[in-house]
Amino acid sequence: MTYKRPKADAVIVGLGWAGSLMAEELTRAGLDVVVIERGPYEVTHRNFPPSVAADELRYGARREALRPPSVQTLTFRNHRSQTALPGRDLSNWVVGYSVGGAGKHWSANAWRFTPADFTMATRVKERYPHMQLPEGLIVQDWGVTYDELEPHYDRWEKIAGISGKAGVLNGALQPGGNPFEGSRSAEYPTPPLERSRWNDLFHATTEKMGLHPFPIPAGTLGAAYTNPLGINLAPCTYCGFCGFYGCGNWSKSSPNACVIPALMTRKNFTLLTECTVLKAEKAADGKTVTGVTFIDSDRNIGFQPADIVIFAAFQFDNVRLMLLSQIGTPYDPATRTGTIGRAYNFQTMSYGFLYFENEYMNPFISTGALATQVDDYNGDNFDHSDLGFIGGAGILALSDQATPMGMTDRVPAGTKLWGSEWKKAFQHSYQNYAKIQGQGTSYAHAESYLSLDPNYTDDNGQPLLRMTFEFNENDRRMARFVRDRIADICRQSGAKTWEAMAFPDQPFSPTRAYDSGHTIGGTAMGLDPATSALNRYQQSWDAHNLFVIGASSFPNNAGYNPTGTLSALTLWTAKAIINDYLRQPGLLTR
Repeated sequence: MTYKRPKADAVIVGLGWAGSLMAEELTRAGLDVVVIERGPYEVTHRNFPPSVAADELRYGARREALRPPSVQTLTFRNHRSQTALPGRDLSNWVVGYSVGGAGKHWSANAWRFTPADFTMATRVKERYPHMQLPEGLIVQDWGVTYDELEPHYDRWEKIAGISGKAGVLNGALQPGGNPFEGSRSAEYPTPPLERSRWNDLFHATTEKMGLHPFPIPAGTLGAAYTNPLGINLAPCTYCGFCGFYGCGNWSKSSPNACVIPALMTRKNFTLLTECTVLKAEKAADGKTVTGVTFIDSDRNIGFQPADIVIFAAFQFDNVRLMLLSQIGTPYDPATRTGTIGRAYNFQTMSYGFLYFENEYMNPFISTGALATQVDDYNGDNFDHSDLGFIGGAGILALSDQATPMGMTDRVPAGTKLWGSEWKKAFQHSYQNYAKIQGQGTSYAHAESYLSLDPNYTDDNGQPLLRMTFEFNENDRRMARFVRDRIADICRQSGAKTWEAMAFPDQPFSPTRAYDSGHTIGGTAMGLDPATSALNRYQQSWDAHNLFVIGASSFPNNAGYNPTGTLSALTLWTAKAIINDYLRQPGLLTR
């Protein structure tokens, strides 16, 4: 028997960055909001004290902060001719499992996408009219521009206390920042982090090569700060326990630290935890939804009615909820029609692993976002005319590994990973190891998509999500190009030995070490209902009171982490709901 809760103005599924920002905007506008979160409520500073070195096994190795595959997984295959099998180790897909979602344990790389990333289809036609893209590549505009999102990027950065240095401020280049970024209306709210020894070496090397190094924007604060919601945040202590960890020092930008404390004081905000949403319920007319059905921790079935339904879960979960709710048309790769599950894309990674001789990199002094980057080969910042691909990567010197257990495999190629040889090599490489990461763009392909698995179900009897994905030819060409640029930097760095690699050269695997956790798309936004599941306000074309927010909306991935962009898009959508949709419910068209 299903029990029915009191009706809300809006129900939000998930309380990560997207869900918390949307809830903050809607409750501040006076709406009664219910948020349903699958995980428990955990206070960050209780579970993650400032000194967490003793917990590296618990959180770094066993990934206790992440959702275990035994609770929810997905099936995977490289090609649709194969039978997909359930993933048992989703180490690279860092799905949250408590209030705060993946925003609690993220590494806090806090980027904006470039203006070109939002309009790449138009840009390719205008800049490269004769370029032949690989067959099946999906390139489409988002329907929203960087200039439209800029005020919302700025709002999020102020809420999160992001540290960094502007490169283009009100159209003017600024020394020390990223000269390729879109113009900003304000400087970052806190100053950039202190540089590591490896950051300094990389900066000097790339500057001599004629490149343009800069400190990356970080959600680890460069100074004490009070955000617009009145929440006090502390400067980063460089303890190094960021990715896969919460922050007990109130120094890492997270929903838990930056938004949720304000939400919990509002009488028009209700939070239901340890409740799994099963689907949205369609109205009799099929044009709207009436709320969501969920199952609570006692295995009781509940129904939360609402005038507005917002899916704000992890990217995989948003797509699966759309499919389970039977809203929109599932993508069919045979006919290349349908939009739900279409335009799935990932991230193309390339690496350089370097070993110096007599250095002191002091990797225990670090953060998840302590890095210096060059964007000369990112996005469309360079001429692609004769390269046979579009896209690129940010190339960065990343000092994000304080954890000794996590670094035990970082020894020169050919070294045994056990015994006296390994001990001697690791003793040396711990101080002398450095990493260059090429975090690349990703464009979807007609043969990469998400669907419901016909063979496997979860403990609620619902089909698992099935991923069909392999790197496409554009991915491979671009990643090899970036790998070669990384090799150029390695040669000039003074390292004793080094190796460079492009991950798309090998078949994709969801369990590969050092791969990305940035899984994107499946409910892409756009201007054409034939190629997008959502309009430019992340509103379903098929049910106008349903909005789907998060990385699932991205038609393509940039050469950056997605969190800043999904947060700006959330604030953009919230503004449209408050200013336009509430006044006249229906499909937003302007």
